[in-house]
Amino acid sequence: MHLVLEYLAFFIGFQYYRFLRKKSADLISSTNRLSIIIGAIFGALFLSRFVAFFENPVLHYNQGWLSILNNKTIMGGLFGGLLGVELVKKRIGVKTSSGDLFTLPIILGLIIGRLGCFLAGTNEFTYGIVTNSFLGMSLGDEYLRHPIALYEIVFLVFLFARIKYLRKRKSALENGMLFKIFMIAYFSFRFSIEFLKPNPFLFLELSTIQFLCLICLCYYYKTILKGISYAYKKLHLL
Repeated sequence: MHLVLEYLAFFIGFQYYRFLRKKSADLISSTNRLSIIIGAIFGALFLSRFVAFFENPVLHYNQGWLSILNNKTIMGGLFGGLLGVELVKKRIGVKTSSGDLFTLPIILGLIIGRLGCFLAGTNEFTYGIVTNSFLGMSLGDEYLRHPIALYEIVFLVFLFARIKYLRKRKSALENGMLFKIFMIAYFSFRFSIEFLKPNPFLFLELSTIQFLCLICLCYYYKTILKGISYAYKKLHLL
């Protein structure tokens, strides 16, 4: 079921992207858009596996190359895709932001994919630490654990609704801002939720995913500072 939902996430996400592209005036040509997609794919393929390896390097090293090639993480895929896109855009001379059109399809794909992770229970490393909280669920072993994948689905549904609302009034936002909002919100959420996972490999009490989240947030530091400044002005006016 997890594998089926993973492929379904790619299929439905891409079909939704095609639907949105037909309905919107894309400022990027079809040829350049295809080059951007290819850059995103290769960047995602590389970094998703690179980051996954360092989630538990000793275990993956001992398991061999097949395990290294099969293990992947969406966090590395997203940031790797971002870097791949930026490199391709620089190569072909595209200066227009290209992420807004991908934002909602990515979130939709993530929701479907995380549903597969939730159904996989403890067979996928998307479960949480043992808890006595009322939120604890039996995910395949004898313990009650935080259902991390379910938390993420709830968060992504709200994020999808919010970004869809902002997309309708896009004239109030600069081009590319929807994708930036998604990346900042999602990586901030993942940084926080990692504290509820039984990560086997930590450095300075942080997991590999959390370090990647910090790198991504540093990448968007200008946008974050603008958001903080805007929020401060709004609060000041109140």
